[in-house]
Amino acid sequence: MEPRFALFNNEIAAKFVKRIGNAGQVVDNSPLPKATQELVKLRASQINGCGFCTDMHSKDAAAAGETSVRLNLVAAWREAIVFTEAERAALALTEEGTRIADVHRGISEETWEQVRKHYDDEQIGALISLIALINAYNRLNVIAGTPAGTYEPGMF
Repeated sequence: MEPRFALFNNEIAAKFVKRIGNAGQVVDNSPLPKATQELVKLRASQINGCGFCTDMHSKDAAAAGETSVRLNLVAAWREAIVFTEAERAALALTEEGTRIADVHRGISEETWEQVRKHYDDEQIGALISLIALINAYNRLNVIAGTPAGTYEPGMF
């Protein structure tokens, strides 16, 4: 399968992707736990139907030591007992932040209270930024038709 549009072969798109990648370094270097970061990226990618990002983040998480049980249950996190309360709060915020138009009310007070309970301001800043960033990446790859399945951990 060929991409609809090769982002890295276009000067403007390549510059844009590089710049948002640089912005992502802020989150990577934040105090938000790495496992939480990967779960958030994976869940948003699943919701948005981004095969490339789902492939990437499931493989990156596995390479970082995440278990297959947790990776396989991310889409069903509400019914799974393998996630911490903090991770559950982050996943709820991810879903609500990704589906803003679907709920017509933004982030629920219940979700926000759980996020506040488990994360400090630095981590919340990183979490909000990460949700916005992965949604941007998902949209780029879905629109461009970037195929999934060839990603190797550490490629980028």
